[in-house]
Amino acid sequence: MGQHRRNYTDDYKAAAVERLYEPGATQGSVAKELGITGTQLKTWRLEIEAFGSVEAKRRQQADAAELLRLRKDNKRLAEEVEILHKASAFFAARAVKP
Repeated sequence: MGQHRRNYTDDYKAAAVERLYEPGATQGSVAKELGITGTQLKTWRLEIEAFGSVEAKRRQQADAAELLRLRKDNKRLAEEVEILHKASAFFAARAVKP
């Protein structure tokens, strides 16, 4: 039987990382209490430290996704404009012929 991957909310991750800052708390002890690995807790801590907060990470990911979408739209629109220019040139050339 395969293991099921557990998903944790951003709030849960933030609360788990906050527990690391309590007096006497260690990465191993907090991880054991929560039933997660120390590596998992360390990853969450590093992510939060890198982005400043869970919300900042969420905003950055949303911004990156929107930027990717906008770049794809821009490429598609540029291709459509190129097609219209070619069509315009084609019909202009045909209109000049007697």
